[in-house]
Amino acid sequence: MTIRTCALTGHRDLPSDFDKNALYDLFEDLLKRGCDCFLCGMAQGFDLAALGVLVDLKRKYRFTAEACIPYEGHERGFAPAEKRKLRELLPWCDRKTVLFGSYQKGCFLARDRYMVDCADAVVAYCRRETGGTAYTVRYAEKKGKEVIRL
Repeated sequence: MTIRTCALTGHRDLPSDFDKNALYDLFEDLLKRGCDCFLCGMAQGFDLAALGVLVDLKRKYRFTAEACIPYEGHERGFAPAEKRKLRELLPWCDRKTVLFGSYQKGCFLARDRYMVDCADAVVAYCRRETGGTAYTVRYAEKKGKEVIRL
């Protein structure tokens, strides 16, 4: 199966030994196989780490990155360093999709479903059976999408 669009999902809290090099290798492989669009949920942790890797790869490859933002101002509760990272990375996104004007119950899961529905495959850093990342992986599997686990 050709993967043209890839959604990204992962935990907000990453271990200190999280291997960004594995992301570089995986993303380069996907780009070489024809992937030309990445959908990022713009959450703290994995999402912003993955987008940082993609920004580096934009110097070498042509592809689009879409920021999939659950609601306007969702970053208000971010840690200061993550807020800074989001402000640095967001301008590198070719498209910005904001699903809701303000917080609404279920907006994060709506964002996750939007990304899966638009994607051919999902790159997942999932270490728990509960929570938003696990939900997104199960949703992707139910929809018949390829799930690439890190």
